[in-house]
Amino acid sequence: MQTTVTRRPRNVNAFQAAAILYGDWGTSKAYVIGLAFALAGYSSFWLIAAVSILIALVAVNYITICKFSPYGGGVYSSAKKKSDVLALIGAFFLISDYTITAALSALSCFEYLGVMYPSFWAMGAIAVIGFLNYFGPKHTGNLAFVVGIATFCVVIALSIVLLPFWGQAIHNVKPLEGGFLLNWEKFVGIIVALSGVEAIANTTGVMKLDPGSTEANPSVKKTATKAILFVMFEVCIFTTFFGLMINAIPGLEVVDGNINAPDQVSIRDYMLRYMGNFFLSMELNPAWGYAFGTLVGVVFAILLLSAVNTAIVALVSLLFVMSRDGELPANFQKITRFGVPVLPLILAFSVPIVVLLFVNDIASLANLYAVGFVGAIATNLGSNVFDKTLPMTKFEKYLMFGTFIIMVAIEVTLFITKPDARRFVLTMLTGGLILRALVVEHRQKQWMERKVKLKHASLYADDTKVPLHYGAILCAVRTAGKTLNFALQEAKNSDQPLYILFVREQKVITEEDRMRIWLDDDLACKIFDYAKESSHEMAIKFFYMVSDSPADSIVETAKQLHVSQLIVGRPRQSSVLNMLRGNVIQDISELLPQNIDLVVIS
Repeated sequence: MQTTVTRRPRNVNAFQAAAILYGDWGTSKAYVIGLAFALAGYSSFWLIAAVSILIALVAVNYITICKFSPYGGGVYSSAKKKSDVLALIGAFFLISDYTITAALSALSCFEYLGVMYPSFWAMGAIAVIGFLNYFGPKHTGNLAFVVGIATFCVVIALSIVLLPFWGQAIHNVKPLEGGFLLNWEKFVGIIVALSGVEAIANTTGVMKLDPGSTEANPSVKKTATKAILFVMFEVCIFTTFFGLMINAIPGLEVVDGNINAPDQVSIRDYMLRYMGNFFLSMELNPAWGYAFGTLVGVVFAILLLSAVNTAIVALVSLLFVMSRDGELPANFQKITRFGVPVLPLILAFSVPIVVLLFVNDIASLANLYAVGFVGAIATNLGSNVFDKTLPMTKFEKYLMFGTFIIMVAIEVTLFITKPDARRFVLTMLTGGLILRALVVEHRQKQWMERKVKLKHASLYADDTKVPLHYGAILCAVRTAGKTLNFALQEAKNSDQPLYILFVREQKVITEEDRMRIWLDDDLACKIFDYAKESSHEMAIKFFYMVSDSPADSIVETAKQLHVSQLIVGRPRQSSVLNMLRGNVIQDISELLPQNIDLVVIS
């Protein structure tokens, strides 16, 4: 018996990584422009410009974090190196962030679509996205890339429409009013433009390696840097530009925290759509302006829904990994037959819905939002800057330390000035720490004692005696049935060794999962027992792996073993399920080298 050690396929290039990051980071301009103007009126441009500078500063630091974290540089991974408690605190900051990301993005989506009762539509959308994730949707990187390109094109088009009015915008900009403390509080109030940067650090484990880098000595610095810089420039430049151009709209009034225009009321939460409508109506006519404003609204709504999906997927992954590390109950590890953790998925879409039941205003959600991601960023920066094992240059260390101090100051300000946000995060942190105290001892004992007893353990003693043989037959199975029986008969008839590969599909994988042995898997044991009992004197070798991408893992194993034939069974699932979770057989046929024959058993 051989357990094959696998790693998640590194198939995310710089453009796909940028699209995933943009799907979270790039959404902020959809609501921050209106929030800033509601706080500071025609002097809001200076606050937005200051936030853009901070965005660039944080982005440079995350380039450094990604350089030293090729297997994942999110706050939980970084803090885990220093302290389990610090990692738990960072994780619950991030859980707070993802929870509000889903709620805020969904609500903003339907504000942009202009529907009645947007909070109810938002709750429904979150529920639908949660249901779709039950099947483990695939190719999210490619989908995010398409949505990101469409959004970027609309952003460029909107900028072209606004450009002729830049002189009027500059003329209408007013200086900041009040002292430093008042403007600092306003600055902190629009810090939501910074949200989403953690997404790139969590993606380094699936990024394509840099040229010349190997899995033994991995580096994704070039891939991560390209992705971060592209999104950073887009977010900084266009957020600042739109923050300037809002000043070209005359007669805007702030009323009870919202914004009224001369021709329309309460436009704060879909400001970019209104700007497209207003300015193109000025240049051409109201019909063209309305059509363009609708286009802007629809495209940003799709981007915001993509952000909801990203947040739910990230939250499921984080909760599962925390359970595997003994920080949450073992029930969080139970998965669907599609490899998706059940309880984390339920929490990932139900908690944002509950939040929307009590808080259904963009500004209020933004306050809850900021305290989570600012705390996560500060924890990540602090964990890295005080890690003496990282070979940072003096410039990188001083820059990260300075940014860490700024983020701590912002977090302290949020705790003082935003009581609802303070209560929300403290509740999450307290609950997490109490839960850890209750489960960690039991979880550790359970992990040490967990065993699977074989009915015929002695049958596998001669498995190690079977040498690797070029041209053998590989059969990938999930059950003991027609496919396995065919493979046994085919190997017997052709007098070729048979390799049997069992792939445990699991959409969220930890390093411990990748090292898991077949003895811990009841189904694998039953299949291997059946094969051994049915094989008589045949030469059979068994392989086992846990993978979040079965097609990639099966093909990679076939290539490594230099087999002549790959036998797989066609899954019994509908065309709808194939669309939702991908067709494994089709993926294998596209990836498999031409020198390996593919046999599909229906």
